Amino acid sequence: MKKNLICVLLAGSCLCANAAAELEEVVVTAELIETSVLELPNSVSVIGQSQIDLRHASNLEDLLNLSPNINYATGASRGRFIQIRGIGERSEFQDPIINSVGIVLDGIDMTGIATGASTLDLDQVEVLRGPQGTLFGANALAGMINMVSNRPTEALESRLSLGIAEYGGQLIQGMISGPLNESLGYRIAAQNVQSDGFVENVFLDRDDTMRIDETTARAQLAWQANHDLTMNFTLFLADINNGYDAFSLDNTRQTYSDEPGVDQQDTMAGSVRARYAITAQQHLEAMLSVASSDLAYSYDEDWSHPGICDATACDSALFGFDWFYASFDAYQRDNDNTSVDLRYVSEGDQVSWVAGVYHRDQSIDLTRDYTYNDGLFRSQFDTRNSAIYGQLNYALNARWAIVGGLRSETRDVDYADSDLAQASLSEDLWGGRLALEYRTDSGAFVYGLVSRGFKPGGFNLDQELDAAKREYDTETMLNYELGFKHYFDALDLQLQAAVFYQDRDAIQTKQSVVRSIATGVAGDPCPCGFTDFTDNAASGTNRGLEVELNWAPSEHWSLYSTLGLLDTEFDQLLTFDHVNADRDNGIPYNLAGREQAHAPSYQWLLGGNLQLADNWSIHGSLEGKDDFYFSDRHELRSQAYTSINLELAYTRDKLRIALYGKNLGDETITTRGFGSFGNDPRKFYETEPYTQYGAPRVVGLRATFDF
Repeated sequence: MKKNLICVLLAGSCLCANAAAELEEVVVTAELIETSVLELPNSVSVIGQSQIDLRHASNLEDLLNLSPNINYATGASRGRFIQIRGIGERSEFQDPIINSVGIVLDGIDMTGIATGASTLDLDQVEVLRGPQGTLFGANALAGMINMVSNRPTEALESRLSLGIAEYGGQLIQGMISGPLNESLGYRIAAQNVQSDGFVENVFLDRDDTMRIDETTARAQLAWQANHDLTMNFTLFLADINNGYDAFSLDNTRQTYSDEPGVDQQDTMAGSVRARYAITAQQHLEAMLSVASSDLAYSYDEDWSHPGICDATACDSALFGFDWFYASFDAYQRDNDNTSVDLRYVSEGDQVSWVAGVYHRDQSIDLTRDYTYNDGLFRSQFDTRNSAIYGQLNYALNARWAIVGGLRSETRDVDYADSDLAQASLSEDLWGGRLALEYRTDSGAFVYGLVSRGFKPGGFNLDQELDAAKREYDTETMLNYELGFKHYFDALDLQLQAAVFYQDRDAIQTKQSVVRSIATGVAGDPCPCGFTDFTDNAASGTNRGLEVELNWAPSEHWSLYSTLGLLDTEFDQLLTFDHVNADRDNGIPYNLAGREQAHAPSYQWLLGGNLQLADNWSIHGSLEGKDDFYFSDRHELRSQAYTSINLELAYTRDKLRIALYGKNLGDETITTRGFGSFGNDPRKFYETEPYTQYGAPRVVGLRATFDF
């Protein structure tokens, strides 16, 4: 017992995050051929429904800390900018961005609209780390997240959940599922999540300027048309009406904004998936998904109000002029995305293969209303991705197998805006993977993997940039990975571990020049504005370790744990002229030897479940994260933290009541930060850092009824 417990504490990680005493096989559905997570040559976490419920998660951001080497940035109402192994975007403003982490919900491409990534009625969340060049192409350089909802049931089922929490938290969730006839089943689920948020606006005397108000709904039909043809229809709706008022001049949770912003999203999306069996071993799969989203994002740029200087050192009466400036920035995006995927699958005892074609068409129309712009700024950004791909699984013998995949993708881009800027870009891209698998006598699975991912090039649009800085190149990455997975039957223990080395070339890194609002010149006194742009660093490396474990030695208690270690480095930033320029002004500089942003050197989690009595159980977890750079363009770092979560639950028949607490130690968790710039007139715009805070301690109560 003692030896096994030590193994748990050292190994770290929750393979499938099941709270049940008896561990079950988990299948990864995102793969071209559905595969058990213990036989997949890739570092993957699968977060099951029980763990989603135990986290009391309402959005994808609530689950990300369960997976090693996953991080996220806010700068919005939700942590919708995700990094895997230190790679991923951290913000989106005027310029179009190319995402490094793909997000899919029931076949619907949610990449770039992850504020709507609700955990409503999910069966599992699959986190695939490392480039998914064969599987998902241009939007999966770092990896991808596949969210899978529960399917229609053969018998009538229904569920109702009600919850309340501190800071005005409320939840109502309902689900009903069952058959319409022998060949047709349905499932309908909906939820509304509300909170006042964790900020107090002192000037407006409001505590809801960072409110959460999210309504999501999903309807599904599963149709067994005949013996050979099955079809699944999904309709997803999201109505997100969140506030955005995150940054304080005092670096606290008390803000002074007179014009708080919003972070809103209205999404109507759907998918149709069909599977036609040609033979017992061969079938066709087809998928069509459509998503239409209206997104609004705005903020009070000055973070203050006209009277903030009254009776302070910057009072205009003392100087004969007003130090205060006021500006507001608002972005309205219409994001329409359609994708089609058709594949032929052949599964055999020795040879299995997949061949497919893919097309994605996305249009993003932006309207920006900014105080210092002459009128509205409008742009249209259209992309078309077409790909052919294939994968071959070949068993050399009972122990050895080889897996190879390849994807060839063409990406065409057209851009035009109201400043008369126009650009077109066409690229031919490729990615793939080659894995060697070995199975031991005991059933352990060992693999070696080489995979290649890509992130397309693009262009910067700010007219103040030199023409030579407008375009940036495609980033590519080679990922080398060695992994071990095994289910120890005698211990009822699942373990997977992977070490990886990623060689990145032409890294796309976000940079900015800080300019005085008054003069427009870099280095002049603040108040300041930012000229953002993307540039290519020469190269860099990301390497580390990921371990995941789930142990159920008894029907009365179980343990799970995660551990992620990460070491990242830039080689050099070659293409910007101001090498070694003033870091405090946010001007780009030589990044040689520097860690990459949002790449904590360690993350860990240790949790467990204990059945106290017939009707009572307790669940708890500890999770920790190291500090990390907020950006590649300044020196500000987050704070390392350790957080405690607990739940006490009473279950009887079909009723479950849970009292829970998140971040019970009230740790200070920072999720977004800006380096030194001046925004406080009371300090005469002295440069200083600013941060956005994650959730403080929150206690809540939830009741769930199954009918």
